[in-house]
Amino acid sequence: MNEVLRSAEERSVLSTEKLRKDFRSGQKTISVLRGIDLKIQPGEMVGIMGASGVGKTTLLQILGGLDRPTGGRVMYGERDVYALDKASLARLRSQTVGFVFQFHHLLAEFTALENAMMPALVGGTLKTEARNRTADLLQKVGLGNRLNHKPGELSGGEQQRVAVARALVNQPDVILADEPTGNLDERTGEEIHELLDRINEELGASFLVATHNDRFARRLGRVLRISEGRMEG
Repeated sequence: MNEVLRSAEERSVLSTEKLRKDFRSGQKTISVLRGIDLKIQPGEMVGIMGASGVGKTTLLQILGGLDRPTGGRVMYGERDVYALDKASLARLRSQTVGFVFQFHHLLAEFTALENAMMPALVGGTLKTEARNRTADLLQKVGLGNRLNHKPGELSGGEQQRVAVARALVNQPDVILADEPTGNLDERTGEEIHELLDRINEELGASFLVATHNDRFARRLGRVLRISEGRMEG
């Protein structure tokens, strides 16, 4: 294999090196993550599984720049996340990473369009461009006729579709999804799984998904498991 091909294959959009996270509980130190090494390639869909409380959400929060690790590094390309200053870290969270949570966290007083376009406006995108981009994304996720509906007028699955569009609006390199269908019934959850598959194919974003759903995990390109603070698989 020539060096150019090898370099392309080894390049990762997100990686960690010996990532650790400890919490203090009284006089005790609880080690939740104990040296996590991880590489996500461009366009890859990766699942993370493990028992409740094993550290899946903690890992995603650290990867997204929301919680500082005790040790180790998180890299987006060549950027060391926790070596960035506060403003640069905020830009990375806005422009490079998209988040989808188990609960959609939509603002009740805003429409689907307004909720989904908010990260673009916060990131400095002009309102007309943000509106057009968001409307196109909502069309892609099957809500083209629901732009002006508020969350209370949408089903649970539709609200989660708005959350997916919101995660994508700044065209991030990586989507971090924490149990994105854990609060939905089986049929609606399956629709969201299919949507994530389609978005991955059409837009090429990488996905890292924490899930308990074995059926969903089987659809992903690669599945890793966290056990006793370490990554397996």
